[in-house]
Amino acid sequence: MSRKTWAAVDDYIVEALFEADPALDAVLAANRDQGLPPIDVSPAQGKLLSLLTRIQGAKKVLEIGTLGGYSTIWMARALPMDGKIVTLELDPHHAKVARSNFERAGVSERVELRVGPALESLAALGAESAGPFDLIFIDADKPNNPNYLSWAMRLSRPGTVIICDNVIRDGAVLDGGGHDVNVVGARAAFSFIGGDKRLDGTAIQTVGAKGYDGFAIAIVS
Repeated sequence: MSRKTWAAVDDYIVEALFEADPALDAVLAANRDQGLPPIDVSPAQGKLLSLLTRIQGAKKVLEIGTLGGYSTIWMARALPMDGKIVTLELDPHHAKVARSNFERAGVSERVELRVGPALESLAALGAESAGPFDLIFIDADKPNNPNYLSWAMRLSRPGTVIICDNVIRDGAVLDGGGHDVNVVGARAAFSFIGGDKRLDGTAIQTVGAKGYDGFAIAIVS
């Protein structure tokens, strides 16, 4: 199977199961126009995050890595009216684009965007006793996966769902002797989840418009 086929199947999924959504289309267009890297989750993956948020019954969500806010909007829309998502972004330009996108999508009241190094923002959330969060989505710089997972545990409760994106890396996760920092970070996520007895997790391999990758998902016991 080729990436072209995977992308075509993604298009079919959207056509068959999703209603037209001009606001989300405009978000992706704005991200492209503003020069953001094209690394947003796919629409099918965004819908999965939305469904997981609803299945979890989440009212408080933490996202580590905002980019232009595409995934943020999918999760924010799945929250109840009194729900809230805190999303963390390093790059001020990305954050500016994301804020505009939140306004465009009508979710600004449910989103709190914090700008700066994620580990500093996480430490601030800890100092503020901002947790526990019901669902935590990690999709930022991969070498820091174990640090983000460590903070996720501090900001969670029994039953919190933790999702860590991009952990398969075209199968390169099998390379235990390589020096690609993103692969090292992916393997570190597996080591963390597998080594913490408070976590019960698995991983799902994905193919689609974004190629061959996947995510780890775990629940805190």
